[in-house]
Amino acid sequence: MIVQASEADRGMRLDALLHERMPEFSRSRLQSWIRDGRVLVNGVSAKSSYSLRGSETIVVDPGQLPPMRAIAEDIPVTVLYEDAGAIVVDKPAGMVVHAGAGVHEGTLVNALLHRFTALSSIGGELRPGIVHRLDRFTSGVLLVAKNDAAHRDLAAQFSSRQVKKTYLTLVEGRLEGSGRIDRPITRDPRNRARMTARLAFGRPSLTAWEAVEHFADFTFLKIDLGTGRTHQIRAHMASIDHPVAGDRMYGAEPSPRNRYFLHAHRLAFRSPATGADVAVESPLPPDLAEWKASLAPAR
Repeated sequence: MIVQASEADRGMRLDALLHERMPEFSRSRLQSWIRDGRVLVNGVSAKSSYSLRGSETIVVDPGQLPPMRAIAEDIPVTVLYEDAGAIVVDKPAGMVVHAGAGVHEGTLVNALLHRFTALSSIGGELRPGIVHRLDRFTSGVLLVAKNDAAHRDLAAQFSSRQVKKTYLTLVEGRLEGSGRIDRPITRDPRNRARMTARLAFGRPSLTAWEAVEHFADFTFLKIDLGTGRTHQIRAHMASIDHPVAGDRMYGAEPSPRNRYFLHAHRLAFRSPATGADVAVESPLPPDLAEWKASLAPAR
């Protein structure tokens, strides 16, 4: 397995980078491979604490491993749309999309494998059908491919930005009208678990927001994504000092709901099976609707 370090990874520990890029393996297992000389950085063995310069080619030889695959589990899943090539499901907050980083049970993939007889194989045995992802505590619409041809078609639509994604979110403070955030996003060098849009470099990222409703200390927004970066909405809103409500990782005050307020509301795409334009919506889930209803009105 080959991992290429980039400028955004400069200063990151070798074991941390491998765990980020290969979350299906535990950090302790990756560290054991490093100790055993199964990990070469530019052709040379290195320690787990090796600090990356940002241009290295890392080769991992895990030897013989037991096969890792998703396992079907009888878990309820809400299907919003289905045709011969695609499925759109309503992912609940708290559910991980696929196994990795120590989570192997209760995933959306496991639920899908129980519900459907076949999913695309392009993502491998750990991620069958998965074309894109939502963060664990983000709820809402998620698109799944039934077969490889549909997967390739949908992946091309995402890559060319033909898929339209609309989110609903509550952010701290008051925002008026509408706006665009066009700031690059990269891994935060001070906290590798999160992203940042406060640096001058990173992957180009575009978020368009519109204020829908105001409350005493919050603004309810509709957001259209121009790109699909990791934690994009969370990092972009934090970069303009209006973090997503309840998102402590990005500087927001804690919420009593045990989640942050972010919901994938609408997904529009072209059906790979029929060629027809499809738009699927998921309303705010009850916990977010109740949270919003509990807010004090704008003064």
